[in-house]
Amino acid sequence: MAAGEGGGEDVRVLQTLRGKICEAKNLVPYSGPNKMRDCFCTINLDQEEVFRTQVVEKSLSPFFGEEFYFEIPRTFQFLSFYIYDKSVLQRDLRIGKVAIKKEDLSRYAGKEPWFILQPVDSNSEVQGKVHLELKLNELITDNGSVCQQLVVNLKECHGLPLINGQNCDPYATVSVVGPSRNDQKKTKVKKKTSNPQFNETFYFEVTRSSSYTKKSQFQVEEEDIEKLEVRVDLWNNGNLVQDLFLGEIKIPVKTLGSDSFQAWYLLQPRDNGNKSSKSDDLGSLRLNICYSEDRVLPSEYYAPLRNLLLKSTEVEPISASTAYILAEVCRDKYDTIIPLVRLLLHHHKLVQFITAVAKLELKDTQEANTIFRGNSLATRCLDEMMKIVGKHYLKVTLKPVLDEICENPKPCEIDLLKLKEADNAEIHKENLRNYVDKVFSTIVQSSISCPTLMCDVFCSLRSLAAERFPNDPHVQYSAVSSFVFLRFFAVAVVSPHTFHLRPHHPDVQTSRTLTLISKAIQTLGSWGSLSKSKLSSFKESFMCDFFKMFQEEEYTEAVKKFLDEVSSTESKEPNVMSEPVHLKEGEMYKRAQGRTRIGKKNFKKRWFSLTSRELTYHKQQDKEPIYSIPVRNILAVEKLDESSFNKKNMFQVIHAEKTLYVQANNCVEASEWIEALCRVSRCNQRRLSVYHPSAFLNGNWLCCKATSENTVGCTPCTAGAPADIQIEIDGDRETERIFSLFAINMPKLQKMQEACGSIAVYQGPRKEPDDYSHFTIEDSVATFQTLQQIIAIVEKLSEHHDRYQKKRSSSAKYGSEENPIVGKIS
Repeated sequence: MAAGEGGGEDVRVLQTLRGKICEAKNLVPYSGPNKMRDCFCTINLDQEEVFRTQVVEKSLSPFFGEEFYFEIPRTFQFLSFYIYDKSVLQRDLRIGKVAIKKEDLSRYAGKEPWFILQPVDSNSEVQGKVHLELKLNELITDNGSVCQQLVVNLKECHGLPLINGQNCDPYATVSVVGPSRNDQKKTKVKKKTSNPQFNETFYFEVTRSSSYTKKSQFQVEEEDIEKLEVRVDLWNNGNLVQDLFLGEIKIPVKTLGSDSFQAWYLLQPRDNGNKSSKSDDLGSLRLNICYSEDRVLPSEYYAPLRNLLLKSTEVEPISASTAYILAEVCRDKYDTIIPLVRLLLHHHKLVQFITAVAKLELKDTQEANTIFRGNSLATRCLDEMMKIVGKHYLKVTLKPVLDEICENPKPCEIDLLKLKEADNAEIHKENLRNYVDKVFSTIVQSSISCPTLMCDVFCSLRSLAAERFPNDPHVQYSAVSSFVFLRFFAVAVVSPHTFHLRPHHPDVQTSRTLTLISKAIQTLGSWGSLSKSKLSSFKESFMCDFFKMFQEEEYTEAVKKFLDEVSSTESKEPNVMSEPVHLKEGEMYKRAQGRTRIGKKNFKKRWFSLTSRELTYHKQQDKEPIYSIPVRNILAVEKLDESSFNKKNMFQVIHAEKTLYVQANNCVEASEWIEALCRVSRCNQRRLSVYHPSAFLNGNWLCCKATSENTVGCTPCTAGAPADIQIEIDGDRETERIFSLFAINMPKLQKMQEACGSIAVYQGPRKEPDDYSHFTIEDSVATFQTLQQIIAIVEKLSEHHDRYQKKRSSSAKYGSEENPIVGKIS
């Protein structure tokens, strides 16, 4: 397709969610003597749980502090956060929830508000959609009068919720409801499915002429059709317990005509006044939520903007470049830096860009001891780069020692004001000393594992710093240590969950220990700062006293040697890659492979681990692997149709021996595992081009009915992800995000353009603050030319997006499966 045609078929709609579950407060206490609760919080897409915090014990104001980030692989109506009270013997109790409509998520970006918890009511817990066909027929009765008949064909439902982790047993009731009638009919129960196919038709008499005999069971005048509605309710058949409400839709009969009307409807909560007047008493939850939806056009559309961004490193001065201007005009620097760094990294331009902006920053740095200490464009770019390329480096360096500290924590509080009577301050100090020594030794011996890209940037910063402050022998080291110690290792130590080194935010005591270790590492890493004169500058006297234990020359020399090594440009990556890279792990269910003595095929819970070399599963996390699949033997990784085993979120790992069927806990987890497995195996020489989307059961493939298990697949394999297993970047998506940022900030771009014109005309001193005093404009002519190009490209891309939106709105009409009707709630 040519770039100017504006087709919509290749457009990808990608959703991401990031943020933080901060804390709750004023939760409802127990009624008994022990009023405290053991609480945790979950994130749900409609009714599907996709994230869970750790349990915070004995608190009515629990602090969670857990960050989350994931791709959302499906459509959803509500993003919900549930607060649970953990129960040992019974089911966990849902205390309250925060439910936010998808279309309302954008209003909370960049904020951290408190949300009042709402009561959890089964009548409001819904998800899924219904496919209906409706028609009004006119019938002539035996006595010649005319009546109207309503025909309701309930075809199918999609995406009903799991009940207790299993597919439900759904059925539907179809009713015609009015002021004086309620005719109800019921479908058959469909067993173990979230996508039931009903295909049942129901007939209802809607109106009779006024002459119709009054002996009938109902009496409706012609005009009463204005008050009638069709109601479809979905239920889960409870067998021995009460049936569970799954959602409803309501359609006014007056909107129907004699022509057949067919549409998909989103199931809605039952509006039965369940909003309790006491909802304010349940407590509150503080959340940080950032939801983004990217509509990524085909790659050729982004070529002009991409090329302009990649040429930023060649522009003189750097402040006149597209990448620099992007950072100047955007208020939310976090949203700006991520796509910019990822795009430049993907195209091998990041080192040059960071070097250029660091050089610009150093012009304004007056004192060597403040070098790279601010939150500038250079430091933010480097922070983000270290997060991306340093993931594996942190895992091989810090994870073992942090696991030891977090799983068997020893008391380390050394602040006398915080110690309890029974605490031994000297033992605490010795525990902390041992931990600091372990973490420090691990770091200073890790230079061989430092990624080459980080080494290249550190080498460049060191050279720039020495050039800027030629008379300070320490500055070339402090320029590097301010990043690798202060902004990388120290941050990872204090927040290991943020860097995926630990699954959850540590408890209060462990968090305090990690904070003290982090402070120590920061100071030890500040090469040359352990002199006696500097010790007096500590804010806390207890830390000053503690640091007297580290004044040996060996610490200073170890830091100096480490900084020399990580700011060398010699390649380190072959040594890193000699060890298998740990990519993903977690608990899932696998179908037995039929190797047991009696050949029973069922599902068992197993711990899965994926490295760059193999996929293994284990009975438990710390046990030896039961089974291993070398990555080189993986032929394909694909989703598995739910119909195979009546289970959701399943995928298959097709390999040389026998296909492995796996069930993830939710849609996000399934998507992440498929992506990771595809990425690591994409370059395998024997990868399949076709596969079977269903399983081989009872002598045939459920998808194509072929009777030989060795029959070649019947469906083309989906495209794999990029082959780079360490850094997976979608360049088009990052460019789309940058386009969106420019489009939102178009008024600022135009103001900056005006400012360039003003500067070019008037060269005198600025007497008072003006509209462009916030912008860095070194060269007004070069900046003006760049702005002209940005504005023209953004306007052109906006036209392509508008064209796609129009095409989408005409092709996916309201009521289609892709764009279902949000049913009436009366």
